[in-house]
Amino acid sequence: MSTAASRRRPATIHDVAREAGVSRGTVSRVLNGGHYVSPAAKAAVDAAIRRTGYVVNRHARSLITGRSDSVAFLLTEPQERFFEDPNFNVLLRACTQALADRDIPLILMIAGTEDERRRNLRYIEAGHVDGVLLVSSHSGDPVVARLHEAGVPVVACGKPLGQTTRVGYVAADDRDGAREMVRHLYATGRRRIATVTGPLDTPGGVERLAGYRETLAACGLPADDDLVVTGDYSRAGGAEGARVLLERAPDVDAVFVASDLMAQGVLDTLARAGKRVPEDIAVGGFDDSPAAHASQPPLTTIRQPWDRISAEMVRTLLARIAGEDPATVILPTELVIRESA
Repeated sequence: MSTAASRRRPATIHDVAREAGVSRGTVSRVLNGGHYVSPAAKAAVDAAIRRTGYVVNRHARSLITGRSDSVAFLLTEPQERFFEDPNFNVLLRACTQALADRDIPLILMIAGTEDERRRNLRYIEAGHVDGVLLVSSHSGDPVVARLHEAGVPVVACGKPLGQTTRVGYVAADDRDGAREMVRHLYATGRRRIATVTGPLDTPGGVERLAGYRETLAACGLPADDDLVVTGDYSRAGGAEGARVLLERAPDVDAVFVASDLMAQGVLDTLARAGKRVPEDIAVGGFDDSPAAHASQPPLTTIRQPWDRISAEMVRTLLARIAGEDPATVILPTELVIRESA
């Protein structure tokens, strides 16, 4: 690039208006949401922005609109969970892309401790973001109530236990996914079907356990508390859950595990115990995350539609920011059969 070109001044709103053949006011209305602008004028302005390379001055626009033009991705889990659990990275990446398509930056915030929660809430309540994508909320967590009281638009990933009237949420159908997995295990001839649950203060933990129990009853299998172990969505938690199950119920012939990452831990323990999968014990997971593909053997699992979940979370949050009422979106899951079951 030449020196002259490198010193060329940035395009202004006046340049866009001249290029589009419209008034500066029309360009301003397009930049602030396109209200009271004809489709033809909007198309002309959008084309002129691309040709001139105009970049919105977000600070100046925020002074006019009272908005920050950014969104927070707030994960209420310890930092190590963010790096260990592949689901969070998949969700973050998809939400980032969905917002990038609308030219909105996403700010990652992790609030796994009381200090982190206090610091992040102070930042959010000060108006530095327009809304929050809340991920992995726990029952009794004060974050939802605080954000609601502060008037901050929020959309949760998964049903926020005890808060469903306050915030919108987008979720996969956890209960139906669990039902489908247990039906599949039963159809393969398994009759001592155990489960390692998710945390029971999270929507996934509660709903997937409910689906497991409902399907056992529908299949005529007795409820047996020895076949239920509470996990924590970590690989180590899955390994410990399998150890407890083998100790309590040596005749177990299948395990429905409430996440793929925990299922990897279950497979680790079964291998150490000399159990063949699926010949001795079938294993089914939940998520269809990268952990399912990396497992040995590859994991039969329930696929969550992460791209659709992310897109709906972003769409629903932007609608809340625009003043619409909280919305609920439940998306179907899909059984993916691989070698482990």
